Amino acid sequence: MTLSMYAASVPVFRRALTQLGAVLKKGEAFAAARKIDPAVLTNGRLAPDMFPLTQQVQIASDHAKGATARLAGADVPSWADTEVSFEQLQARIARTLAFIAEFKPAQIEGSEARPITLAMRSGTLNFTGQDYLLGFVLPNLFFHCTAAYLILRHNGVEVGKRDFLGEPLH
Repeated sequence: MTLSMYAASVPVFRRALTQLGAVLKKGEAFAAARKIDPAVLTNGRLAPDMFPLTQQVQIASDHAKGATARLAGADVPSWADTEVSFEQLQARIARTLAFIAEFKPAQIEGSEARPITLAMRSGTLNFTGQDYLLGFVLPNLFFHCTAAYLILRHNGVEVGKRDFLGEPLH
């Protein structure tokens, strides 16, 4: 049995972003229960040179929406990165989940060899669809979801592996 490009992308993005939203919900509840300004957490980072929690969520969202659109040969929507609160970050995740839900498997199937070109600050990156998904998008998505999780965990939010992974698939 082969794994389809759709199965390796949209459902994986959906699960990662859903769990990221659940972790953020725990962060928001933690701040409220301890009467901590939520901005302490949303602006939190693990090292001075890393992006804060808000940007980790924005980038995870961007990878999911961008990959879905690119693999389908559709235009990638551009969204301003203006979120500063937990509520706004949850809305960003919901917006991303709604966007990727619009795509049907047939739009992404067969994209393994589709040329994908990304203009980066460091130069242009060229991929096939499969290399883009497996070697660029998924590692980046999980990196930024993990960074967001770790920022909250580092600040005392009681989250664990199950919060990150979600319920086992059956």
